[in-house]
Amino acid sequence: MERIPILKMGNFLLVTIQVDMHDRLATTLQDDLTNCITQTHPHGVLIDISGLEIVDSFIGRILGNIAKISRVLDAETVVVGMQPAVAITLVELGMSLTGIRTALNVEKGMALLRSSLNETTNQITANKWRVDDDAED
Repeated sequence: MERIPILKMGNFLLVTIQVDMHDRLATTLQDDLTNCITQTHPHGVLIDISGLEIVDSFIGRILGNIAKISRVLDAETVVVGMQPAVAITLVELGMSLTGIRTALNVEKGMALLRSSLNETTNQITANKWRVDDDAED
C-alpha cells in the first residue's frame, strides 16, 4: 500500500506530499498522521503540498480534518507550498481550510510553528506565575 512518509524533526512532524493524492491515500495519510501525533506528541505539523498540482474538495476536506484532529491532539498545523492553481481551486470550491495556517515555503512554515511554540511556552510560564502568586496569597 502506498504511504506518504511522516518525518519527526525535533518538536514537529514534517509531511511532504510528492505524489498525486487520491482519496484512499489521503485517508491513509490522515490515519497515519493521527497515529503519529498520538505516539510522538509533537507541537506542530508541517504539510508541504508543493508537489500537488490539483486538489479536489475531498482532499481539501481531509487537510481540514487533519488540522482539526491535530489541534485536538495539541499540535498546530501549517500547510506550505500551495501552488496558485490549487489556491484558486480551493477558493472556487468555497473551501476556507478553517484551522489551517499557511506559509509560502517550508522555511516560513517552520518559523510560524516555532513562533507558535514560543507563544505557547510563554503562556504556560505566565499561567504558572499566576498560579504560584495565587498560592502565596
